[in-house]
Amino acid sequence: MWTGDVVGSVAESEREPDPSDSLRTFGAVVQALREHAGLTRAQFAEHVRFSKHTVESVELGRRMPDEQFIERAEAVLGNTGALRRAARHLTRGEPGLAAWFRRWARLEREAVSLCTYECRLVPGLLQSEAYARAVFDNGIPLLTDEQLEAQVTARLERQEMLSARPQVPFSFIVEQSVFHRRLGGEEVLRDQINHVLEHTRPRNVTLQLMPLNAEYHACLDGPVRLLESPQGRRYAYSEGQQNGRLILGLKEVALLHQRYDTLRSQALPPKESRDLLERLRGEL
Repeated sequence: MWTGDVVGSVAESEREPDPSDSLRTFGAVVQALREHAGLTRAQFAEHVRFSKHTVESVELGRRMPDEQFIERAEAVLGNTGALRRAARHLTRGEPGLAAWFRRWARLEREAVSLCTYECRLVPGLLQSEAYARAVFDNGIPLLTDEQLEAQVTARLERQEMLSARPQVPFSFIVEQSVFHRRLGGEEVLRDQINHVLEHTRPRNVTLQLMPLNAEYHACLDGPVRLLESPQGRRYAYSEGQQNGRLILGLKEVALLHQRYDTLRSQALPPKESRDLLERLRGEL
């Protein structure tokens, strides 16, 4: 957090590099209360003794408000306690994670079970570092070196769940065709297959391949992720070009779980899936 009565424009280094949803929401509440009080940004800035630029940055979710800002804003806007309570839930942006993925990533960390079907790439939780780099290196527009490193770091940190939570069942169903795509080259793919074989060895991690010659397929609509929360609530998530959707509707989530369960019966069993992966590795 920053402190002090700041005058002048906000330095670029003081802005949040990747604003979180909570910052944007907090800023919107500040703006709504300010406007309800009939104050312009300039007038509000005088009352809270921060610059107009600082007020703007907070309202747009570009800056983490410090304690002084919150307390002074409370005093000016009615002392309801709303801003103090909201400030307890403020979090900074999560570098390397797309804005639309962050809520799912938070649910993932608490899930008591997690299921993933993927038909495009090796699932992020099973990607080797070299494979992940190849994935991000193929993005358009091209990432800067700093952005690429942030993406890779975030992905590798997410993968720690697999080893850190040995009592949580992780299920993966992946199309065989994914392991024919030589993303990054033969060496990267060979290393990726080794990585998958190693990280699906624990008893709580299950991998099934959907073979090329499968006659039936319950998930033709695309990739899907499913989880169950500690409270027994089930969620789903789907992702496409530049967007992702957290699915909360009970009927839709139940349907996706039904499809995934059906796909489980259509995919190769875990032992046969591992054997197939080993054969594919031998062909490289």
